[in-house]
Order: sequence, then C-alpha cells, then structure tokens
Amino acid sequence: MILKGLRVKSNIDNIITNCYIIKDEKSKEMMIIDPGGQIDKIIEMLNILEGNLKYIYLTHCHGDHIGAVEELKNIKGGKVLIHSDDYEGLKNPDVNLTGFMSKFPISIKADARVNDGDLLHIGNIEFRVIHTPGHTKGCSSLYSQKEQMLFSGDTLFKGMWGRTDLPTSSFEDIMKSINNKLLVLPDDTLVYPGHGIPTKIVEEEPIYYNLSSGEE
Repeated sequence: MILKGLRVKSNIDNIITNCYIIKDEKSKEMMIIDPGGQIDKIIEMLNILEGNLKYIYLTHCHGDHIGAVEELKNIKGGKVLIHSDDYEGLKNPDVNLTGFMSKFPISIKADARVNDGDLLHIGNIEFRVIHTPGHTKGCSSLYSQKEQMLFSGDTLFKGMWGRTDLPTSSFEDIMKSINNKLLVLPDDTLVYPGHGIPTKIVEEEPIYYNLSSGEE
C-alpha cells in the first residue's frame, strides 16, 4: 500500500485541509479522501502515482473538504461517496458552509451513500465505514484493521475534537462518537485527521478519560 498525505489550501477561506491518497500497488486502484482544494497539486500527485481513481471519499460535507471534488471527478473520474446523513448537506450551501464562506457556493450530488459498517475495497485493502456524528450529523471515519490506520476527518484531531457550533453539529454526539467508536480501536492505530498532524489512539485516550471523570 502507498499512502500520500497532501496539505491543500481550501477554496473556502484558505483553510489548510489534509487530503489523503491511498493506492493498492497490485491492482493500481486508488482512493482519495477529502480533496479540499488546489486541484493542480492533487492531479500532479495522482499522475505521479499512476493508478486508477476508484473513490473520492468525503468524511463530511463541509466546504473546506470538498472544494476540488467536481474538477477532480471531471479529470480523473471516481465515485463520490459520503455518509447518508450528509448526502443532502453536500448539496446545500447553507449546510456545507460555502453559502457564506465563499463567493462560489458549492452544491454536489454524491454518486453513492455509505452507512455505518459498510466495507470499501481498494484492491486488497479493506476499509470499514464508521459513522461518527458530531461535527456534522453525517461525519464518518474510515478504518483499516489490517493497515492499522484510521482517517478521522474532523471528528478526532491530535489533542482536540472537531467544532460543534455549526449546522447539524452536536457536542454530545461527537463525544459519544469518539469514546464509543474510535477510542475502542487498538491503541496503536494511527489516526490521520482532517487538519493538523497524525496521532495514535493511545495518545488521545487520556484526554477523554479525563473529561468523563470531570478532571481538568
């Protein structure tokens, strides 16, 4: 497996977002996660990797994660996937935030909806969809048990969680998602978030244990 991480400047308010490309070396199939902007930079890396783009996976519908989707699909193909609960938000600029953060509101219709427990395959690499509502109601993470990696979108960052003051967000839901769905993964699972630097599940556990016990 080849994993490439790109820091791309979003078309929305110049936010820096992490974009990830996974390639199965045998089948040459690829998946890209959250292409938020800088389409030329993304296309350059895809061309270097020389594979076939199978999926464009969106961890949630926010504009800083979807800015390059339409151009990417037109150039490289691939099916746009998003969790069912963010399917409508992806089409709605008031929910995906592009209606007031950008001069160019974005409305995208995904090719397919995913749900909790769905399995995606990039060649022989298997990923399980984990529904992690909180930042948005349709946030999802992708987990590969074999590769010991999690793509957490804006649910879990190093030392922090995603914002919960936006449309369809919920602090209670994001805490449940992190504690009940992500922190139960193996301690050595590498976490690749939507912003910032990677971390491990074991490094994040104490933060949430302290919160649940009322400690500062």
